[in-house]
Amino acid sequence: MTIFANCVALAVYIPFPEDDSNATNSNLERVEYLFLIIFTVEAFLKVIAYGLLFHPNAYLRNGWNLLDFIIVVVGLFSAILEQATKGDGATPIGGKAAGFDVKALRAFRVLRPLRLVSGVPSLQVVLNSIIKAMVPLLHIALLVLFVIIIYAIIGLELFMGKMHKTCIYSHSGTNAEEKPAPCAPDGAYGRHCMQNGTKCQVGWEGPNDGITNFDNFAFAMLTVFQCITMEGWTDVLYWVNDAVDYRWPWVYFVTLIIIGSFFVLNLVLGVLSGEFSKEREKAKARGDFQKLREKQQLEEDLKGYLDWITQAEDIDPENEEEGLDDDKPRNCEYCSTIIHFNQQTGQHFTLFWLLGVILCTCF
Repeated sequence: MTIFANCVALAVYIPFPEDDSNATNSNLERVEYLFLIIFTVEAFLKVIAYGLLFHPNAYLRNGWNLLDFIIVVVGLFSAILEQATKGDGATPIGGKAAGFDVKALRAFRVLRPLRLVSGVPSLQVVLNSIIKAMVPLLHIALLVLFVIIIYAIIGLELFMGKMHKTCIYSHSGTNAEEKPAPCAPDGAYGRHCMQNGTKCQVGWEGPNDGITNFDNFAFAMLTVFQCITMEGWTDVLYWVNDAVDYRWPWVYFVTLIIIGSFFVLNLVLGVLSGEFSKEREKAKARGDFQKLREKQQLEEDLKGYLDWITQAEDIDPENEEEGLDDDKPRNCEYCSTIIHFNQQTGQHFTLFWLLGVILCTCF
């Protein structure tokens, strides 16, 4: 709940230029100190419970706990530095006179929602699967790059300089259309200028202010990448049809979409799905192993308590007192305590301790 409330506070906060502020931001800055105190106390208690570094299951040996610790330390450092360097005539928190500029450090507050990951195992599985998939995703990225390079070179050979002709008035030299589009010269199978006094002539920068073209390798790669993302690739297809020919350019674009988008980019989903399945199986195995260890530990504790109680019940008070008179000192407080417990409780004592052990272990 505290992490969620902190996320809401970060979303409500409105940054102003020149370190200006308002009443809402000032109140949120004061609430920020409360969140920082809560997170600091939580980290301190975890350090006490798990140990800092040198224990087998220490606090800093877990990657997500390490992230929490870094966020808390940076928050404390920025708060202390801001208060220590604040001027004498400081305005409310976040104002112009707030002393040292700690915006760079305070920007780390946006990482606080990641602290939720340390408490939600399912989120840990998702993020771990993404991290483990980085190397396979790099290989897929190289494959995508190769596809883009190959189709960019083919586009250079087929469509270089073809996207700069449009319908222009012969007498004025201005564009004949409100939204210019490529056209093909007379005799070609592209789009022709049908208005009187117009002709298809070079002089237009091209679609999308000259960005979408195949005139050089860089723009060709950009156009191919746009088509692979399937963002407006049909517009590019229609422009090429209008400028070159409507009979065969579709082969270039359809194969590009099938190979580059449907096949290669979907490999990303396949890799992520495979890594997620592996990480989920590992998380399940770790959970089963932890439950088995807890069960074994519970059985060992119960066995130890049962052995101790059995030994206490096997002591005969009369013989023990005689033995104390003959062989042992009379001030054996431990033996007297055991005899006293045995006389007072009996079987009820055994049931009470078993119930207490079970409750303490479970809760």
